[in-house]
Amino acid sequence: MGLFKQNPFGHILFLKKWLIRILGAMTHRRFKGFNQLQIEGSEIIKNLPDTNVLFVSNHQTYFADVVSMFHVFNASLSGRVDSIKNIGYLWNPKLNLYFVAAKETMQSGLLPKILAYAGSVSIERTWRAEGKDVNRQVKMSDVSSIATALNDGWVITFPQGTTRPWKPIRRGTAHIIKRNKPIVVPIVIDGFRRSFDRKGLRIKKRGILQSMEIKAPLEIDYENDSVDAIVEKLEFAIEQHPSFLKVIPQAELQKEEELNETRNWRY
Repeated sequence: MGLFKQNPFGHILFLKKWLIRILGAMTHRRFKGFNQLQIEGSEIIKNLPDTNVLFVSNHQTYFADVVSMFHVFNASLSGRVDSIKNIGYLWNPKLNLYFVAAKETMQSGLLPKILAYAGSVSIERTWRAEGKDVNRQVKMSDVSSIATALNDGWVITFPQGTTRPWKPIRRGTAHIIKRNKPIVVPIVIDGFRRSFDRKGLRIKKRGILQSMEIKAPLEIDYENDSVDAIVEKLEFAIEQHPSFLKVIPQAELQKEEELNETRNWRY
């Protein structure tokens, strides 16, 4: 790899590699120390093609979710199954790994800007800006950026567009799937909201069992499945379909609602 070789977004790969190594070393104990990350299904990662893979997940914090996925994906590619033990896997990380994030979030400070360089595909949200509800047109440049990232490698997205649970899937994700025809791999996470503050930067509580389940790729008929049908498949796959509410204990739901009320949800 040339010293100044760049990815399609103009990021120098040598610099990106060192950012991932350093940030990975700094965050490893958040998932294998202060708290434990229970992983299931990571053997799927190693059998995926190098490009045009879209990971879809529920969302609990701004940054901890995606950082944990960087750890799990790279560990799996290094031969570790359902484990992030021994951070040697960070020495040669996957550099064509991206995550979709709100532009205003990734420009909100120095650390978010550093994280953005490590792999963000920053987009402007059509439904939320500066903590207020908005309604604006999708920017085609954002759609093109996600397509560029898929053509170059793997992309992580959180199709609800918020860290609040049980919110509807954004239809834009289904349009991206129909347009680009990626392999779609669902991920279900839990425990991050209890472990970290809403940004996922500060450890709020130790000794929390975090979990990440990586599921088999979805079966999607890109030509014949409607947008609504794909949205429903995503809702079930990441366990955010309204029907899941019926099987959650009422006490747990009430606790979740109280937690939401005490936070300033902006993302």
